[in-house]
Amino acid sequence: MSAGLNYAQQEAVNYLQGPCLVLAGAGSGKTRVITRKIGRLIQAGMDANRIAAITFTNKAAAEMRERAKTLIGRDAKQVLVCTFHALGVRMLRQDGAALGLKPQFSILDSDDVTSILKDAGGSTDSATARQWQWAISLWKNMGLNAAQAEAQAKDDSEKVTARVMARYEERLAAYQSVDFDDLIGLPLKLLQQHPEVREKWQQQMGHVLVDEYQDTNATQYEVLKLLVGERGRFTAVGDDDQSIYGWRGATLDNLKRLPVDFPQLKVIKLEQNYRSTSAILRAANNVIGPNPKLFPKTLFSELGEGEPVRIVDADNEEHESERVVARIQSIRANGMGKDWKDFAVLYRANHQARVFEQALRKAQIPYKVSGGQSFFDRAEIKDLCAWFRLWINNDDDPAFLRAVTTPKRGIGHTTLQNLGTFASKYKLSLFEALFSSSLGAALPAKAVGSLHEFGRYVNDLEFRARHTHGAEASRAFMLEWLKDIDYEKHLYDGEDSEKLAASRWTNVLEFCDWMSQRAGGEIEDAAGASIASEKKSLLEVAQTIALLSTISEREQDQNVVTLSTLHAAKGLEWPHVMLVGVTEGLLPFKLGDDDNPTGRADGPMSEGILQRLQEERRLMYVGITRAQRSLAVSWTKRRKKGREMIAAQPSRFIAEMALEKLTTVEDPREKLKALRAEFAKKAVDSAAAAAALAAAATGGS
Repeated sequence: MSAGLNYAQQEAVNYLQGPCLVLAGAGSGKTRVITRKIGRLIQAGMDANRIAAITFTNKAAAEMRERAKTLIGRDAKQVLVCTFHALGVRMLRQDGAALGLKPQFSILDSDDVTSILKDAGGSTDSATARQWQWAISLWKNMGLNAAQAEAQAKDDSEKVTARVMARYEERLAAYQSVDFDDLIGLPLKLLQQHPEVREKWQQQMGHVLVDEYQDTNATQYEVLKLLVGERGRFTAVGDDDQSIYGWRGATLDNLKRLPVDFPQLKVIKLEQNYRSTSAILRAANNVIGPNPKLFPKTLFSELGEGEPVRIVDADNEEHESERVVARIQSIRANGMGKDWKDFAVLYRANHQARVFEQALRKAQIPYKVSGGQSFFDRAEIKDLCAWFRLWINNDDDPAFLRAVTTPKRGIGHTTLQNLGTFASKYKLSLFEALFSSSLGAALPAKAVGSLHEFGRYVNDLEFRARHTHGAEASRAFMLEWLKDIDYEKHLYDGEDSEKLAASRWTNVLEFCDWMSQRAGGEIEDAAGASIASEKKSLLEVAQTIALLSTISEREQDQNVVTLSTLHAAKGLEWPHVMLVGVTEGLLPFKLGDDDNPTGRADGPMSEGILQRLQEERRLMYVGITRAQRSLAVSWTKRRKKGREMIAAQPSRFIAEMALEKLTTVEDPREKLKALRAEFAKKAVDSAAAAAALAAAATGGS
């Protein structure tokens, strides 16, 4: 089992006696350690179905499952490899009855939550509802309910939000629905308040491995503690230097608490980096140096010194994007980068992508913007998912309202409003109210007839979906259903552009293929806990949808340049990386003039601002350590702020990289000017002049 592992990795894999913290520096082989440790646990006699590996993304779970399958073989199918949220779903589906949840509860997406919050807060303003949503999410991640949030509210605004939260929680209970934060919060409640459930899960979990441990929030840590119990059979793998999600509740306190809560904790550091050259790692170590250290470590590499890290300055964003294109072309011309997918352009904020997209399109270089719209965020896919949610859980009112109006079926707003009033009065869900014997007294006979027809249709579809198994039958069922509701016509009627309508219909057909393949057991289910191999009913497949973020991982194989935010780039790597827009005010992001009145990088700072600066520094560190062979860091002398152009300064992080010899890159425009002037003075061969000019145009990076 130890073949191909260095000493520290072997120590982490072989330590099975108790709680273990593996501090895995960037590129140090943490996934290899986790999968090898799963194999070692099985080799030591633990049943595979008593091992859980918890990750933060569906993609990471799928990758770990694949690697475990390669290493361990058939036993890998029994290992529970899933995200924290997928584990929460599994716990609630099995034991949620203790909290009053039916096994078929619905998982609401972000749009549903916004809509319910508007209703709960009596507001029509989406921006206000999103602010409530953000605050409520943070409170839930801190483990607070509405009453606790109100008790510690700092001002009237927070008190109002806490009251909205109370009404929101009531609606979720009535709709038999949960939001994403509940997928962690409710399992915690289960484990805390129901000893028999806690005992069951502790018996089931022989060993828990947690990937990206530094990204856990307070609630996730409490869930982990209760799952592993006093025996503490777990392996937490993380890196305090890569903790960049403080804004969504992740806390380094979880790393600080481990040695306190588990005094017998074994700490193992993985410091050998297998990804980057020494020049790149030196810059990374220097940048992260000023941050306080929980567990000091220094990355090293045996891949050689490599290319020096380049610093590129530019007049403005357009000039910066031209220089990025020139660098990509130059590296390819020199044979250092063969494929477009070898290159990544990383930036702090989404809005910075536009100018680089324009430059790449102009140069006819293929690219993708990482973190674009998810397949499941498209309106047409959400429409179909609303129907599935209603089949699974008739009490899901947001799904009912979307399904009954998409496509329109002669049931108008007045009818739905009256149905809603009736349902509220008798404390029923909309679907339950629809079949109430006294509904006829509240609505006209025609409206009641239309509602009954819809209700019967939904029940019929649910029955058929429950009894439809396998790929072929599922696809036939879905196509017949879409024809019944005339969904294709609905798309074409709703779009001015026929081309756009056709594109949306293509998405629908792709979705049908995707669903039917999963019903046939042909594809691994990225949200589930194990590899799907048996045929499933269409209804069973529909239950997993809310947890999935992308329809497939096809994009990984595309031969294109990647444009990505630094947050979205975490966990990825490329041979050649360009960090762009590395100016004060962007990276680090504007820290706040009130807290740093001098405006200087070394000015006095409050504790909150200092913590933000430290997180921004970790973000820079993450960006640097994405690079394998070459790294260029660029900044602009001027940048846009609103409609104005303002003077800009290089980020303090460039100085902190402490490059021994600052390797700046000559601007190709200056070289071209000089060559043109030289050729104008001398009478030279025109072909030679053209060749020299072309070389200068692409070689300026």
